[in-house]
Amino acid sequence: MSEGTILAFLNEVAGGRRLLTSIKERVDSGAGLVALVAPQNQPMAGQIVNKDELREAAQSRVEVTEALLADFGIEAVGAVMDPDPTLALDDAVRAFRPSEVLLSCLPDTRVGMMRKDLVEWAEANIEAPVTHIPVRITDDAIRWDVVHTLVVATQTVASEELLSRLKALAQETPHRYTIICPRSGDLSREEVCERLAGALAELYRSDIDATGQPMSPEPFPAIQNAIHHYRIDDILISTLAGQQSKWLQEGLIDRVKEITEKPVEHFEAGGGAAATMAVPATAAVAIGAHEPDSGAVSAEAEGERS
Repeated sequence: MSEGTILAFLNEVAGGRRLLTSIKERVDSGAGLVALVAPQNQPMAGQIVNKDELREAAQSRVEVTEALLADFGIEAVGAVMDPDPTLALDDAVRAFRPSEVLLSCLPDTRVGMMRKDLVEWAEANIEAPVTHIPVRITDDAIRWDVVHTLVVATQTVASEELLSRLKALAQETPHRYTIICPRSGDLSREEVCERLAGALAELYRSDIDATGQPMSPEPFPAIQNAIHHYRIDDILISTLAGQQSKWLQEGLIDRVKEITEKPVEHFEAGGGAAATMAVPATAAVAIGAHEPDSGAVSAEAEGERS
């Protein structure tokens, strides 16, 4: 492999504006290859129950990030590795021989029987430089001016209506979005990954921080689990307009209001092609005029209790 290979290890979530910015900086500086790798591990907010779902969750992390990078003109290759993060990372380093490893994980990710810190393990066992891209920043938790919104959307996640709503909210008050895409209708995992990547790319172009992941459970347990694991201030559930939405028919909105004191907004996106239209691909553009500071990085609040 090229000596300029950048290995991005996705231990928890897909995408992330800070990870995108870091990869773009290295590509602009001459990196020859970007490799995306995810272990088949149990995400903290996953509710995954079998090996097939573990692999699909890891594959989704890779595919969402790969599609996101492609939206910014960055080509990447992806791979799914061993369930154990340290073995997966070691195998990935042997396979790609990177010049640098970008480690996307929680600040206190612990692995193995001795519960060693993953970042410390990587720095001690990998010859190439290791750069930690935190899934969240400590300073992030004390910013009073940022609203952390959990967005629940699958059929409508890339709709113009929903993205316009998210942008409008962020213009009123700084927002950080965590987007989850539970099972919905006949959409395949690949289709959900493509739509989610398009939605994230569009938000990043507007300098809005967000991250997301497809989720295997049905909508209500997926939201229950997200409420438990993410730091959130409010919830926005997006459905197809009117009676087209199975989520509405099943009373999802009222069920969610019964389990949380957080404000719950129901947003409807127009039916038909308008609701499911993917964000159009555009030429590579700048992600922002500057690197976000520690108080304005990705909306990756995974693992923090609300």
